[in-house]
Amino acid sequence: MRFVDEVYSLYRDQLTDDEDDAVSLVLHLLEDHTRQDVLNLIEEMSDDEVLQMVAIYLVEMLKAKMAQEGKLPMWKPSFQTPYIH
Repeated sequence: MRFVDEVYSLYRDQLTDDEDDAVSLVLHLLEDHTRQDVLNLIEEMSDDEVLQMVAIYLVEMLKAKMAQEGKLPMWKPSFQTPYIH
């Protein structure tokens, strides 16, 4: 995805081997964007990218549900859902 490539090229020197850096960066980038901004990014995605994005979301939400019911005792979400306006 072009947007990911642009973000990575801008921040590559600031990212370490800690995946929390990527999570923090993404949440920071999204905090000032509107729903329409996000929908515009999705419009630029290929069909495969949209399906991959939805699949990752569904897997994370299913893991959260499984953890709530005690089926994944040590599960930690990859991200904390921020308040996005």
